[in-house]
Amino acid sequence: MRRSQAAAGSIAFFLAGPGLEAGAGPWLLVRVAGSDLASWPLALRILGALLIAAGAAVLLDVFARFVADGAGTPSPAAPTRRLLVRGAFRHLRHPMYVATATVIAGEALAFAQPILLLAAAVYLTAMAVLVGAVEEPRLARRYGAEYDAYRRAVPGWIPRVRPWDKG
Repeated sequence: MRRSQAAAGSIAFFLAGPGLEAGAGPWLLVRVAGSDLASWPLALRILGALLIAAGAAVLLDVFARFVADGAGTPSPAAPTRRLLVRGAFRHLRHPMYVATATVIAGEALAFAQPILLLAAAVYLTAMAVLVGAVEEPRLARRYGAEYDAYRRAVPGWIPRVRPWDKG
């Protein structure tokens, strides 16, 4: 796959995945349900904005790595040629899902929508089921021993403080 194809595929996946899950969905909820920001503590709004920014930064890095490091996309239809083990992937195996949930939780705080905290938890639970049933077995088949070593060294959902170096 050429880099331009990988970039186009990754952008499409970004829009269909995190773009809907952390963008359009929460935006629609806030538009429909409204928000009472005036009574919401400023500190929570600031914390929410920081979480949104941090999650978005990780998402952008992760999607760029699919193209630059993996020469592929997050989609199983056009997977990476190489196992992704740089950037956020040095700290946890599923940075795209954790970052998306972080953005959703940040939106809960920034936009005075506590229901989005539940949405973030449901999202992570659904992704954990998907990862366990589909994604990790597929990665193990595709990358074999390399993925097994990575999986042993890098946690799936709670980032390790010191980045993993495969040596």
